[in-house]
Amino acid sequence: MSSGTTLCLEGAEFQYPETEKKVLKGIDLEIRAGEWMALLGPNGSGKSTLLKLFNALLLPSQGRCFIDGMDTKNADNTEIIRSKVSMVFQNPEDQIVASVVEEDTAFGPENLGFPSDEIKSRVKEALLGAGLWEKRKHTVSSLSGGQKQRLALAGVLAIRPGALLLDEAMSMLDPASRRSFLDLVKQEHDSGCTVVQVTHRLDETALSDRTVVVAEGKIQWQGGTEEFLSMEERRLREMGFAKPPLTVLREELAKNGIVPPSTKSDISEIREKLCLSL
Repeated sequence: MSSGTTLCLEGAEFQYPETEKKVLKGIDLEIRAGEWMALLGPNGSGKSTLLKLFNALLLPSQGRCFIDGMDTKNADNTEIIRSKVSMVFQNPEDQIVASVVEEDTAFGPENLGFPSDEIKSRVKEALLGAGLWEKRKHTVSSLSGGQKQRLALAGVLAIRPGALLLDEAMSMLDPASRRSFLDLVKQEHDSGCTVVQVTHRLDETALSDRTVVVAEGKIQWQGGTEEFLSMEERRLREMGFAKPPLTVLREELAKNGIVPPSTKSDISEIREKLCLSL
């Protein structure tokens, strides 16, 4: 079972050295251990930069970032922070390091110094979960884009981090693979792992506890995900979003007492309730 990790930004700002514009401006944000937070916002709003602060890939230009109370600016903390916080990038090529599937999945546990038997166990569990066990001996180059995204997740799951950062990590997946991917993330979350999920798709936020909207480097809105998805369509559009069709359907069915008024009702539950009501 994962031990959830707390992530905290205090007045965090970030500016790339070669630019004059600040990407992040005075961000104050705490993500509790075991929480699932969805991070939304338009392209260029600072979402990916914010994630990179959490695993010390980037350091705040001003302010502080703390991981379980450890300041990321203290170089002595970097190794342990990166063992606690793992990230799945939008482009899996950015983090795949080996040429064979099982070797890539084993890379993280090997670097953390786990015994050989433990590494084999973790690799098998992660690849089975990701649906890639049958391809464990295959070359990474033979995988599709979606399979590479699942491989990137498997490599992270084999580490069993305290916090999982997802940066548009399902962009190459078809709908069925997206559901399987989210099921894997949910299993990790249910075991105690903290999850921070960057996405443009509101339908992917339903499993999260909280939603934060970032615009122009600042927090524009934050609150419970149910509250966010239940907003009036007009307010969502003002922030640049459209209510997901499944949410619209769920709200209409809830008005008639067919399903409970919860954003966490998935399509399977809705189908079951509809069949019972016929």
